[in-house]
Amino acid sequence: MLVSGKGSNLQALIDAEKQGGLGRGHIVAAVSDRRGVYSLERAKAAGIPALTELPDKRLAKPERRRDLSGRILRIARERGIDIIIHAGFLSILAGEIIDEYEGRMINLHPSLLPKFGGEGMYGMYVHQAVLEAGETESGCTVHLVDRGTDTGPILLQRKVPVFKSDTPESLAERIHREEHIAIVEAALMLTERV
Repeated sequence: MLVSGKGSNLQALIDAEKQGGLGRGHIVAAVSDRRGVYSLERAKAAGIPALTELPDKRLAKPERRRDLSGRILRIARERGIDIIIHAGFLSILAGEIIDEYEGRMINLHPSLLPKFGGEGMYGMYVHQAVLEAGETESGCTVHLVDRGTDTGPILLQRKVPVFKSDTPESLAERIHREEHIAIVEAALMLTERV
């Protein structure tokens, strides 16, 4: 699990695993690219190793991405991880990890891709853009990770209506409920393939 924030999607996966909802899937570790995030506390409370790998801000963006990706790949290899799930993970990975985990790495994005995806489109930025565009529906997408940003093949989407009275926060709250379902469905889908 790759996480960067509060970890509500991680919690949905933890709960699903406890109830047998991940099939033979098992959460091996949670890795964050941020210090002190609540997702790591959720992992620790569930007995899951909680690790932090910070992007090296001294490096230029392309090198920073490859460096962080290499460290995450090393952790995945050392722990025998079959599937990598981005659950609110804000860093963009690059390099060898993309090839090694082709078809086995998924990302959860808070819009109906291909709309409102790409660099800089995360969290409230996505919901604000949806509202500004006058969309009548939004939702979330789980897709396979490829070398682009939010460009990999779509596994599944869940939709919600967008209301005229919505704020980015109210839209986000409605989408979060769908994300918790989508991430579990996609994780189960992948565990059945591997």
